[in-house]
Amino acid sequence: MTAPSLASALVHRRPAFTLGRWLEQPSVFSWLMVTPPVLFLAALVGYPFFYGIWLSLLDRPVASEGTFIGLGNYAQAWHDPVFWQVVINTFVYTAVATLLKMFGGLGLALVMNQDFRFKNLTRALLLLPFIVPTVLSTIAWQWILDPAFSIVNWTLIATGLIHPPGPSWLGNPHLAMGSLIVVNVWRGLPFYAITLLAGLQTISPELYEAATIDGASAWGRFRYVTLPLMKPVIFIVTMFSVIFTFADFQLIYVLTHGGPASATQVFATYAFDIAMGGGQLGQGAAIALTMVPPLALLILAMAIYLRPDKTT
Repeated sequence: MTAPSLASALVHRRPAFTLGRWLEQPSVFSWLMVTPPVLFLAALVGYPFFYGIWLSLLDRPVASEGTFIGLGNYAQAWHDPVFWQVVINTFVYTAVATLLKMFGGLGLALVMNQDFRFKNLTRALLLLPFIVPTVLSTIAWQWILDPAFSIVNWTLIATGLIHPPGPSWLGNPHLAMGSLIVVNVWRGLPFYAITLLAGLQTISPELYEAATIDGASAWGRFRYVTLPLMKPVIFIVTMFSVIFTFADFQLIYVLTHGGPASATQVFATYAFDIAMGGGQLGQGAAIALTMVPPLALLILAMAIYLRPDKTT
């Protein structure tokens, strides 16, 4: 074989197929990495979700096979006055708690971003409400808000702001919802603050120096430097907060059990009471699934509002 033909054969010769070479291909390796979490989500999230949809189309009492009734459970919920009270409660609870956590968490993050003594200790203590198990901290709040042994009532009576015996924080419909919001904000504020603090620390100090040289005030630096750069972080943390608050169960169920008179019932607690307490699994599944469309619309609206400005 001549030299040109030998070189041509070497150029056109394909490398031998090996499993290692095949696995090292970017397309194959990426699919190998993605497949396990996809299968995990399909097994633990996808299957229960689609089974819940099927269950919502059945008249399924406990210990019964159930009969197909189509959208009957949704129609029953539509004409249920308690269901509409649940809708109002859920949106009020989610909106007020999320806004308070957003502004309070941003304020805490701005403070924690400054240099002061015991800064690291303060940041560690800030995480305590988020670290303590929900049920344990909620039981502590039950004692704090108890009408007979409430430290809040004792303080207000001692200072002369109210007269004995004091209000029933969890027995009054309006005070009960306000108390739930306070407890939710207390528990969720550290998540907001620490996440936003991490975002603040990625902003270069040179941007603030340049804004100061240009004559920007503290409010100007916050408005034109901090907020635009923090927009993606604020969107992510707000989205998670909306999801967690909208589907909150433990805090409400332990603290008020949806009472008094359904004044604090939300989608999760009402669906649980109907399904487990009332034995109507199909109706409970339908009520639980009704939270999916409004939650998806809320997240979509947030994504549109906080989308990056490509014109700049």
